[in-house]
Amino acid sequence: MWIAGADLARSPGHRFYEKLNELLAEAKFDGRAEKICASYFEADDKPGRPSIPPGVYFRMLFVGYFEGIESERGLEWRCSDSLSLRTFLGVQVTERVPDHSSLSRMRTRLDGTVYDEVFRLVLGIVESKGLLRGNVAGVDSTYLRADASMKSIVRKETGDDYTAYLKKLCEAQGIENPTVEDARRMDKARKGKKVSNEDWASPTDADARIVRLKDGRTRLGYKAEHVVDLETGAVVAAEVYSGEQADTATLRPSLEAARDNVKAARAETTRDDDDTPPPAAPVGEPRTTIEVVEAREQLVSLSVIEDEPSSDPAAERQEVWGPKALDEAGVSGEYDAEELAGVELLAGEDAQLVEDGDEGLLRLVDDEDGPDERGRDVVGPASA
Repeated sequence: MWIAGADLARSPGHRFYEKLNELLAEAKFDGRAEKICASYFEADDKPGRPSIPPGVYFRMLFVGYFEGIESERGLEWRCSDSLSLRTFLGVQVTERVPDHSSLSRMRTRLDGTVYDEVFRLVLGIVESKGLLRGNVAGVDSTYLRADASMKSIVRKETGDDYTAYLKKLCEAQGIENPTVEDARRMDKARKGKKVSNEDWASPTDADARIVRLKDGRTRLGYKAEHVVDLETGAVVAAEVYSGEQADTATLRPSLEAARDNVKAARAETTRDDDDTPPPAAPVGEPRTTIEVVEAREQLVSLSVIEDEPSSDPAAERQEVWGPKALDEAGVSGEYDAEELAGVELLAGEDAQLVEDGDEGLLRLVDDEDGPDERGRDVVGPASA
Protein backbone atom coordinates (compact mmCIF):
# COMPACT_ATOMS: atom_id res chain seq x y z
CA MET A 1 0.00 0.00 0.00
CA TRP A 2 1.32 3.41 -0.97
CA ILE A 3 0.72 6.45 1.29
CA ALA A 4 1.41 10.00 0.13
CA GLY A 5 3.74 12.07 2.28
CA ALA A 6 0.99 14.61 2.86
CA ASP A 7 -1.14 11.87 4.45
CA LEU A 8 1.48 10.81 7.00
CA ALA A 9 0.87 11.66 10.63
CA ARG A 10 2.48 14.92 11.68
CA SER A 11 3.59 16.04 15.10
CA PRO A 12 2.06 19.21 16.53
CA GLY A 13 5.67 20.30 16.94
CA HIS A 14 7.68 21.60 19.84
CA ARG A 15 7.65 25.37 20.07
CA PHE A 16 11.15 25.55 21.55
CA TYR A 17 12.77 23.57 18.72
CA GLU A 18 10.70 25.37 16.09
CA LYS A 19 11.87 28.76 17.37
CA LEU A 20 15.45 27.51 17.62
CA ASN A 21 15.35 26.36 14.01
CA GLU A 22 14.11 29.79 12.98
CA LEU A 23 17.08 31.42 14.73
CA LEU A 24 19.54 28.97 13.16
CA ALA A 25 18.07 29.51 9.70
CA GLU A 26 18.22 33.29 10.12
CA ALA A 27 21.92 33.05 11.03
CA LYS A 28 22.64 30.67 8.10
CA PHE A 29 23.92 28.18 10.66
CA ASP A 30 24.04 25.13 8.37
CA GLY A 31 26.10 26.80 5.65
CA ARG A 32 28.52 28.38 8.09
CA ALA A 33 28.94 25.13 10.03
CA GLU A 34 29.76 23.35 6.77
CA LYS A 35 32.45 25.94 6.00
CA ILE A 36 33.99 25.41 9.44
CA CYS A 37 34.05 21.62 8.95
CA ALA A 38 34.95 21.61 5.23
CA SER A 39 38.62 20.68 5.68
CA TYR A 40 37.69 17.48 7.53
CA PHE A 41 35.65 15.98 4.67
CA GLU A 42 36.21 14.90 1.10
CA ALA A 43 34.80 16.98 -1.74
CA ASP A 44 31.26 16.23 -2.91
CA ASP A 45 32.50 14.72 -6.19
CA LYS A 46 34.59 12.08 -4.36
CA PRO A 47 33.15 8.53 -4.20
CA GLY A 48 31.93 7.13 -0.90
CA ARG A 49 29.00 7.25 1.47
CA PRO A 50 27.81 10.79 2.30
CA SER A 51 28.65 11.90 5.82
CA ILE A 52 26.32 13.44 8.36
CA PRO A 53 25.66 17.08 7.44
CA PRO A 54 27.36 19.25 10.09
CA GLY A 55 24.09 21.11 10.69
CA VAL A 56 22.33 17.85 11.59
CA TYR A 57 25.25 16.64 13.72
CA PHE A 58 25.39 19.79 15.84
CA ARG A 59 21.60 19.86 16.18
CA MET A 60 21.77 16.38 17.69
CA LEU A 61 24.40 17.64 20.13
CA PHE A 62 22.02 20.48 21.02
CA VAL A 63 19.31 17.92 21.76
CA GLY A 64 21.69 16.01 24.00
CA TYR A 65 22.51 19.20 25.92
CA PHE A 66 18.92 20.39 26.27
CA GLU A 67 17.55 17.00 27.32
CA GLY A 68 20.49 15.69 29.34
CA ILE A 69 21.31 12.76 27.05
CA GLU A 70 24.92 11.69 27.54
CA SER A 71 25.27 8.73 25.16
CA GLU A 72 25.24 8.64 21.37
CA ARG A 73 22.97 5.58 21.44
CA GLY A 74 20.54 7.57 23.55
CA LEU A 75 20.69 10.47 21.10
CA GLU A 76 19.95 8.18 18.16
CA TRP A 77 16.96 6.60 19.93
CA ARG A 78 15.52 9.93 21.13
CA CYS A 79 15.73 11.63 17.74
CA SER A 80 14.40 8.55 15.93
CA ASP A 81 11.44 8.24 18.28
CA SER A 82 10.30 11.88 18.22
CA LEU A 83 8.47 13.41 15.26
CA SER A 84 9.15 16.93 16.52
CA LEU A 85 12.91 16.23 16.75
CA ARG A 86 12.88 14.71 13.26
CA THR A 87 11.41 18.00 12.06
CA PHE A 88 14.10 19.88 13.99
CA LEU A 89 16.82 17.79 12.30
CA GLY A 90 15.17 17.90 8.86
CA VAL A 91 14.90 14.10 8.72
CA GLN A 92 11.77 12.68 7.10
CA VAL A 93 9.69 9.90 8.67
CA THR A 94 10.79 7.56 5.88
CA GLU A 95 14.49 8.31 6.55
CA ARG A 96 16.74 7.00 9.29
CA VAL A 97 18.37 9.40 11.72
CA PRO A 98 22.20 9.26 11.89
CA ASP A 99 23.48 6.06 13.48
CA HIS A 100 25.23 6.21 16.85
CA SER A 101 28.44 4.81 15.31
CA SER A 102 28.39 7.59 12.70
CA LEU A 103 28.01 10.15 15.49
CA SER A 104 31.02 8.63 17.24
CA ARG A 105 33.18 8.77 14.10
CA MET A 106 32.09 12.36 13.48
CA ARG A 107 32.96 13.35 17.04
CA THR A 108 36.47 11.92 16.85
CA ARG A 109 37.09 13.23 13.33
CA LEU A 110 36.46 16.87 14.15
CA ASP A 111 39.18 18.77 15.97
CA GLY A 112 38.54 20.67 19.19
CA THR A 113 38.95 23.98 17.37
CA VAL A 114 35.86 23.13 15.28
CA TYR A 115 33.71 22.90 18.39
CA ASP A 116 35.18 26.19 19.61
CA GLU A 117 34.28 27.88 16.32
CA VAL A 118 30.73 26.53 16.37
CA PHE A 119 30.38 27.64 20.01
CA ARG A 120 31.38 31.15 18.98
CA LEU A 121 29.01 30.99 16.05
CA VAL A 122 26.11 30.25 18.40
CA LEU A 123 27.35 32.93 20.79
CA GLY A 124 27.21 35.37 17.88
CA ILE A 125 23.50 34.56 17.50
CA VAL A 126 23.05 35.32 21.20
CA GLU A 127 24.88 38.63 20.71
CA SER A 128 22.75 39.54 17.69
CA LYS A 129 19.62 39.24 19.85
CA GLY A 130 21.00 41.54 22.53
CA LEU A 131 21.49 38.78 25.10
CA LEU A 132 25.23 39.18 25.59
CA ARG A 133 26.56 41.84 27.94
CA GLY A 134 30.04 40.60 28.85
CA ASN A 135 30.36 42.91 31.85
CA VAL A 136 29.84 40.68 34.89
CA ALA A 137 30.67 36.98 34.74
CA GLY A 138 30.24 34.11 37.15
CA VAL A 139 32.58 31.10 37.15
CA ASP A 140 31.67 27.69 38.50
CA SER A 141 33.23 24.26 38.14
CA THR A 142 32.03 20.73 38.64
CA TYR A 143 33.38 17.20 38.57
CA LEU A 144 32.79 15.10 35.45
CA ARG A 145 33.04 11.34 35.88
CA ALA A 146 35.43 9.70 33.43
CA ASP A 147 34.40 6.60 31.53
CA ALA A 148 37.03 4.59 33.42
CA SER A 149 37.05 2.64 36.68
CA MET A 150 39.34 3.06 39.66
CA LYS A 151 39.61 -0.74 39.69
CA SER A 152 41.51 -0.61 36.40
CA ILE A 153 44.27 1.84 37.40
CA VAL A 154 47.89 0.68 37.02
CA ARG A 155 51.24 1.73 38.42
CA LYS A 156 53.04 4.06 36.03
CA GLU A 157 56.52 2.61 36.55
CA THR A 158 55.60 -1.11 36.40
CA GLY A 159 52.19 -1.37 34.76
CA ASP A 160 50.91 -3.51 37.68
CA ASP A 161 47.24 -3.27 38.53
CA TYR A 162 46.15 -2.65 42.12
CA THR A 163 45.83 -6.36 43.00
CA ALA A 164 49.28 -7.21 41.65
CA TYR A 165 50.68 -4.22 43.55
CA LEU A 166 49.13 -5.48 46.81
CA LYS A 167 50.48 -8.99 46.24
CA LYS A 168 53.99 -7.58 45.92
CA LEU A 169 53.48 -5.72 49.21
CA CYS A 170 52.39 -8.99 50.80
CA GLU A 171 55.52 -10.74 49.51
CA ALA A 172 57.63 -7.90 50.92
CA GLN A 173 56.07 -8.63 54.32
CA GLY A 174 57.00 -12.31 54.09
CA ILE A 175 53.73 -13.80 52.85
CA GLU A 176 54.49 -16.55 50.33
CA ASN A 177 52.27 -16.97 47.28
CA PRO A 178 49.67 -14.46 48.53
CA THR A 179 46.11 -14.88 47.34
CA VAL A 180 43.67 -12.13 46.40
CA GLU A 181 42.07 -12.50 49.83
CA ASP A 182 45.47 -12.12 51.52
CA ALA A 183 46.05 -8.93 49.53
CA ARG A 184 42.65 -7.53 50.55
CA ARG A 185 43.20 -8.24 54.25
CA MET A 186 46.64 -6.65 54.14
CA ASP A 187 45.28 -3.58 52.29
CA LYS A 188 42.44 -3.16 54.80
CA ALA A 189 44.89 -3.10 57.70
CA ARG A 190 47.46 -0.96 55.92
CA LYS A 191 47.82 2.57 57.34
CA GLY A 192 48.45 5.69 55.27
CA LYS A 193 47.37 4.08 52.02
CA LYS A 194 46.57 6.40 49.15
CA VAL A 195 46.63 6.57 45.38
CA SER A 196 48.08 9.60 43.62
CA ASN A 197 48.25 10.85 40.06
CA GLU A 198 52.04 10.77 40.31
CA ASP A 199 52.07 6.98 40.72
CA TRP A 200 48.82 5.73 39.17
CA ALA A 201 47.06 6.16 35.81
CA SER A 202 44.14 4.74 33.87
CA PRO A 203 45.14 2.40 31.02
CA THR A 204 41.95 3.19 29.10
CA ASP A 205 41.80 6.99 29.60
CA ALA A 206 45.24 8.52 29.97
CA ASP A 207 43.83 12.04 30.43
CA ALA A 208 41.58 11.13 33.36
CA ARG A 209 42.85 12.04 36.81
CA ILE A 210 42.16 10.70 40.28
CA VAL A 211 39.97 13.22 42.11
CA ARG A 212 38.66 13.22 45.66
CA LEU A 213 34.94 13.87 46.10
CA LYS A 214 33.43 15.87 48.94
CA ASP A 215 32.45 12.69 50.78
CA GLY A 216 36.04 11.42 50.70
CA ARG A 217 35.68 8.88 47.90
CA THR A 218 38.09 8.85 44.98
CA ARG A 219 37.08 8.61 41.34
CA LEU A 220 38.60 9.13 37.90
CA GLY A 221 37.31 12.30 36.32
CA TYR A 222 37.72 15.72 34.80
CA LYS A 223 36.98 19.25 35.86
CA ALA A 224 34.46 21.24 33.81
CA GLU A 225 34.39 25.00 34.34
CA HIS A 226 31.70 27.30 32.94
CA VAL A 227 31.74 31.07 32.66
CA VAL A 228 28.27 32.64 32.58
CA ASP A 229 27.12 36.16 31.76
CA LEU A 230 25.35 36.97 35.04
CA GLU A 231 23.15 39.62 33.45
CA THR A 232 21.58 37.31 30.87
CA GLY A 233 22.54 33.75 31.84
CA ALA A 234 24.39 33.11 28.56
CA VAL A 235 27.27 30.63 28.78
CA VAL A 236 30.30 32.44 27.36
CA ALA A 237 32.93 29.73 27.96
CA ALA A 238 32.88 26.01 28.73
CA GLU A 239 36.34 24.66 29.47
CA VAL A 240 37.48 21.18 30.54
CA TYR A 241 40.61 20.65 32.62
CA SER A 242 42.32 17.69 34.25
CA GLY A 243 40.54 16.75 37.44
CA GLU A 244 43.30 17.52 39.94
CA GLN A 245 43.63 21.24 39.11
CA ALA A 246 42.47 23.73 41.73
CA ASP A 247 40.10 26.60 40.99
CA THR A 248 42.92 29.12 41.39
CA ALA A 249 44.81 27.43 38.54
CA THR A 250 41.92 27.33 36.07
CA LEU A 251 40.07 30.58 36.85
CA ARG A 252 42.25 32.83 34.75
CA PRO A 253 42.37 30.60 31.61
CA SER A 254 38.58 30.28 31.74
CA LEU A 255 38.10 34.05 31.98
CA GLU A 256 40.54 34.60 29.11
CA ALA A 257 38.62 32.08 27.00
CA ALA A 258 35.38 33.88 27.85
CA ARG A 259 36.87 37.22 26.84
CA ASP A 260 38.07 35.81 23.51
CA ASN A 261 34.69 34.18 22.84
CA VAL A 262 32.76 37.38 23.53
CA LYS A 263 35.14 39.37 21.33
CA ALA A 264 34.79 36.85 18.50
CA ALA A 265 30.99 36.77 18.84
CA ARG A 266 30.78 40.55 18.58
CA ALA A 267 33.07 40.51 15.55
CA GLU A 268 30.73 38.00 13.89
CA THR A 269 27.74 40.32 14.25
CA THR A 270 29.54 43.26 12.62
CA ARG A 271 30.17 41.56 9.28
CA ASP A 272 28.11 39.58 6.80
CA ASP A 273 28.80 35.92 6.08
CA ASP A 274 30.15 36.78 2.62
CA ASP A 275 32.59 39.37 3.92
CA THR A 276 36.27 38.56 3.94
CA PRO A 277 37.76 38.09 7.42
CA PRO A 278 39.24 41.25 8.94
CA PRO A 279 43.01 41.58 8.46
CA ALA A 280 45.28 40.63 11.30
CA ALA A 281 46.81 43.41 13.35
CA PRO A 282 50.25 44.49 12.11
CA VAL A 283 53.22 43.14 14.01
CA GLY A 284 54.46 46.53 15.07
CA GLU A 285 51.17 47.80 16.47
CA PRO A 286 51.68 49.15 20.04
CA ARG A 287 49.69 47.86 22.96
CA THR A 288 49.17 48.83 26.57
CA THR A 289 49.25 46.31 29.39
CA ILE A 290 48.46 47.13 33.00
CA GLU A 291 49.67 44.74 35.69
CA VAL A 292 48.72 44.93 39.35
CA VAL A 293 52.02 44.42 41.12
CA GLU A 294 51.26 45.46 44.70
CA ALA A 295 48.41 46.52 46.98
CA ARG A 296 48.83 48.62 50.11
CA GLU A 297 45.87 49.58 52.24
CA GLN A 298 43.65 51.64 49.92
CA LEU A 299 46.19 52.01 47.11
CA VAL A 300 47.08 49.80 44.16
CA SER A 301 50.45 49.87 42.40
CA LEU A 302 49.99 49.50 38.65
CA SER A 303 52.92 48.78 36.35
CA VAL A 304 51.98 50.24 32.97
CA ILE A 305 53.89 48.76 30.05
CA GLU A 306 53.88 50.32 26.60
CA ASP A 307 55.67 48.12 24.11
CA GLU A 308 55.69 46.61 20.64
CA PRO A 309 54.47 42.97 20.40
CA SER A 310 57.80 41.96 18.89
CA SER A 311 59.98 43.82 21.39
CA ASP A 312 60.98 43.20 25.00
CA PRO A 313 57.77 43.20 27.10
CA ALA A 314 59.50 45.31 29.72
CA ALA A 315 60.85 47.85 27.24
CA GLU A 316 59.16 50.85 28.83
CA ARG A 317 57.58 50.78 32.28
CA GLN A 318 55.88 53.57 34.15
CA GLU A 319 54.44 53.02 37.59
CA VAL A 320 51.12 54.58 38.50
CA TRP A 321 49.60 54.70 41.98
CA GLY A 322 45.84 54.98 42.18
CA PRO A 323 42.93 54.35 44.53
CA LYS A 324 42.01 50.73 45.09
CA ALA A 325 38.46 51.06 43.72
CA LEU A 326 39.35 51.11 40.01
CA ASP A 327 36.71 50.68 37.32
CA GLU A 328 39.39 49.99 34.75
CA ALA A 329 40.91 47.28 36.93
CA GLY A 330 37.51 45.77 37.55
CA VAL A 331 38.31 45.50 41.25
CA SER A 332 36.65 47.20 44.18
CA GLY A 333 36.18 46.54 47.86
CA GLU A 334 38.77 44.93 50.11
CA TYR A 335 41.60 42.94 48.49
CA ASP A 336 45.01 42.03 49.79
CA ALA A 337 48.26 42.04 47.86
CA GLU A 338 48.27 38.29 47.22
CA GLU A 339 44.82 38.42 45.61
CA LEU A 340 45.76 41.24 43.25
CA ALA A 341 49.40 40.47 42.49
CA GLY A 342 50.07 39.32 38.95
CA VAL A 343 46.66 40.24 37.53
CA GLU A 344 47.06 41.66 34.02
CA LEU A 345 44.56 44.20 32.72
CA LEU A 346 44.46 44.81 28.99
CA ALA A 347 43.50 48.30 27.91
CA GLY A 348 42.08 49.16 24.49
CA GLU A 349 44.24 49.90 21.49
CA ASP A 350 43.51 53.61 21.87
CA ALA A 351 44.61 53.77 25.52
CA GLN A 352 47.29 56.32 26.29
CA LEU A 353 49.10 57.85 29.23
CA VAL A 354 48.39 61.55 29.65
CA GLU A 355 50.16 63.88 32.10
CA ASP A 356 47.53 65.77 34.03
CA GLY A 357 48.59 69.42 34.30
CA ASP A 358 50.94 70.60 37.05
CA GLU A 359 49.72 68.13 39.65
CA GLY A 360 52.31 65.50 38.74
CA LEU A 361 49.68 62.88 37.91
CA LEU A 362 49.55 60.30 35.16
CA ARG A 363 46.14 59.41 33.77
CA LEU A 364 45.57 56.26 31.73
CA VAL A 365 42.75 57.18 29.38
CA ASP A 366 40.91 54.38 27.57
CA ASP A 367 38.09 55.83 25.45
CA GLU A 368 37.90 52.90 23.06
CA ASP A 369 34.10 52.72 23.36
CA GLY A 370 33.57 56.45 23.67
CA PRO A 371 33.84 58.63 26.80
CA ASP A 372 30.08 58.76 27.25
CA GLU A 373 29.78 54.98 27.13
CA ARG A 374 32.82 53.69 29.03
CA GLY A 375 35.45 56.34 29.56
CA ARG A 376 37.53 54.81 32.33
CA ASP A 377 40.52 56.54 33.86
CA VAL A 378 43.25 55.40 36.19
CA VAL A 379 44.80 58.33 38.03
CA GLY A 380 47.85 58.39 40.30
CA PRO A 381 51.10 60.25 41.01
CA ALA A 382 53.82 59.75 38.40
CA SER A 383 56.63 57.95 40.18
CA ALA A 384 58.54 57.06 36.99
